[in-house]
Amino acid sequence: MLAAIFIKTGIDQVRGAADLAPAAEPVVERVAGPLHLPEDPVLLVRLNGAAMAAAGVLFGLGRAPRLSAAVLAATAAPTAYVAHPFWTEKDRSVRSEVLGDFLKDVALLGAALLAAVDTAGKPGVAWRAGRAGRDAKRLAALAAREASHAAESGRKDLRIAAAKVG
Repeated sequence: MLAAIFIKTGIDQVRGAADLAPAAEPVVERVAGPLHLPEDPVLLVRLNGAAMAAAGVLFGLGRAPRLSAAVLAATAAPTAYVAHPFWTEKDRSVRSEVLGDFLKDVALLGAALLAAVDTAGKPGVAWRAGRAGRDAKRLAALAAREASHAAESGRKDLRIAAAKVG
C-alpha cells in the first residue's frame, strides 16, 4: 500500500518533469555542485521520479525492501521540499493547505525510513556480522582446545611407544 503513492508520484514526475523543473531549480542549484550532479532541473526531476517509481515497484513486490525503502526516503525528501513550500505562501488558507500536503509527504518519508530499517524479524547485517565474529572466535577456541588435547594425546602415545622400544 505504501508503494502505490510513490509509484504514482514517480511516474508523475517523469511525465511532468518540464512543468516541475522551475520549482526544483533553486534546489538543483544548491545541491548539483556539491553532489556532482548535472545542473539540469528537468533531468534531475525525471531521474528522481524514475528512481522513486522503480523503488516503489521493488518495494511493492517485496524485492530488496530495505534498500528500496531507503531509495524511497531519499527521493521523497526533495519532492516534499520542492512540491509543498508552505513557507513561501502569504495567504493563510493556502498556507494551511500546502502545509498539510507537506506534512503528508513528511509522513510518507517517515514511513519509508521506518521500512528502510525494519528487518521484518530477520537480523540485520551488523548483527549477522557480529554473530559471525563471535561464532568464529568460539570455533577457533574450540579448535585450539582440540589441538591441545590431540597434542597431549600424541605425547602420551609417544612416551608409551618409547617405553615399549626402550
